Amino acid sequence: MNDLLHFTVGDLLDDTTRRFPENDALVYPDRGLRLSYQEFNALCNRVAKGLYQLGIRKGDHVSIWATNVPEWVILQFATAKIGAVLVTVNTSYKSAELEYVLNQSDSTTLFLVQGFKDTDYVETTYRVVPELKETAPGSLQTEKLPNLKNVIFIGEAPPAGMMNFRDLEKLGEGMSDADLTAVGATLDEHDVINMQYTSGTTGFPKGVMLTHHNLVNNGFYIGECMKFTEKDRLCVPVPFFHCFGCVLAVLASVTHGATMVPVESFNPEAVLKAIEAEKCTAVHGVPTMFIAELDHPAFHKYDLSTLRTGIMAGSPCPIEVMKRVMRDMHASEITITYGQTESSPGITMTRTDDPIELRVATVGRAMPNVEVKIADIETGESLPPGKQGELCTRGYHVMKGYYKMPEETAKAIDAEGWLHTGDLAVMDENGYCKITGRIKQMIIRGGENIYPREIEEFLYSHPKIADVQVYGVPDRKYGEQVMAAIKLKEGAKCTEEEIKDFCRGRIANYKIPVYIKFVDEYPMTASGKIQKFKLREMAIKELHLEDAAAVETA
Repeated sequence: MNDLLHFTVGDLLDDTTRRFPENDALVYPDRGLRLSYQEFNALCNRVAKGLYQLGIRKGDHVSIWATNVPEWVILQFATAKIGAVLVTVNTSYKSAELEYVLNQSDSTTLFLVQGFKDTDYVETTYRVVPELKETAPGSLQTEKLPNLKNVIFIGEAPPAGMMNFRDLEKLGEGMSDADLTAVGATLDEHDVINMQYTSGTTGFPKGVMLTHHNLVNNGFYIGECMKFTEKDRLCVPVPFFHCFGCVLAVLASVTHGATMVPVESFNPEAVLKAIEAEKCTAVHGVPTMFIAELDHPAFHKYDLSTLRTGIMAGSPCPIEVMKRVMRDMHASEITITYGQTESSPGITMTRTDDPIELRVATVGRAMPNVEVKIADIETGESLPPGKQGELCTRGYHVMKGYYKMPEETAKAIDAEGWLHTGDLAVMDENGYCKITGRIKQMIIRGGENIYPREIEEFLYSHPKIADVQVYGVPDRKYGEQVMAAIKLKEGAKCTEEEIKDFCRGRIANYKIPVYIKFVDEYPMTASGKIQKFKLREMAIKELHLEDAAAVETA
């Protein structure tokens, strides 16, 4: 255990800057932006001072609702340098989800871009906080969100009631380097520094509290398993608001002095262009991203011969896709990582020299300094190789807990420090794990974790719905899609489109049921429990999804 790093996130950046000052840190080829570690660190320091001058202090919660813009990465380090907790907001969220996260996290500040896809973030924020429009920047007071004081716009002219991100640098001019260093000296590596929301089995998303120690070390070992050095250049099309982006990409790079080449929002050709333009040696993605890149009509126009490695994660990887990534994209050392937000996130990982069979049939073996066991679901006892049980993990990477949810934390982490993932797995005699199912009724759609209970709670608020059961059905492209079996109130009439309209603009598009079935009753056990697996089996037959279900179990 002696080889764990003992840095705060801010100290880590300072250390890497000392070692590789001239190395490219952050490059956006389409923006013409190229910052060396020295320039990037200096910019993070200026923004950190601005945040401090704004009144943000250690332990304060700062939310960011943005695509992979440069300011996102800058804020990741600037907040860390003063000990503020960065709360990451999913870019697909709508008004109800934004309000919940800002409220539950006690955020004092919200950073946002203009919008993404079909959601105007500015208008959505005004809908949640109507007072903002009439308020001078920095003096917001709203009963609905009592802690929220600042809304800061990332972009050109700031909308009414909002400060501009660029103003932070000017604000920071009033603080000396020595003062910033003194603030940094008060921080501890075991302080919470990042909070990410996972959809909740309870119906409400939970804020996962992650520390400097969790994140720095997980990022470091992810990079080690990919054999990263300061010569690597990583294309990052995965979103920063997930651990995949801000840990497996950003911190894996910064711990090794490697270069980050982000793509602002996923576009297959933009990824191919960035890899060629910057001679990237690594690229991350979920399987659907890699498929979109490989199947792009212009794929063969681009030179990807510099690629060596990267991570495919988020959902199971089809063997043919893995073979094409290795052969046609030249990423012969591509790896698979398994984990969850509660574990910062990496738990197991394949290694660059593992045979392809292990890379597609398993999720690898425990990462360095991480314990993994397969536990009997009833007794919690460790099971021998070849036996199915719950995958549990223990080590430096386990979260501090769920914010303001001690009972939920106690359910997830037992008295001996084991984090219970809720995933069923089998481990072989060499420690390689295969995920075989889920104890939690979670849906994984294209790398996004969706908890049925959260959608059910939302749909219960529809005036015509008496009962609703949400479950996943197989899908060839995304792995799974959301389906809802709805019982209407006595005498009520309703259409599928009416249900979908009710959801639009209020919950993320990927959570809106693709399939809706109106039912009079549910399949039940003798003790009166609804059998969701039977609803799923019925849907596979009725919707002719047998071929997608076969892929899922292959």
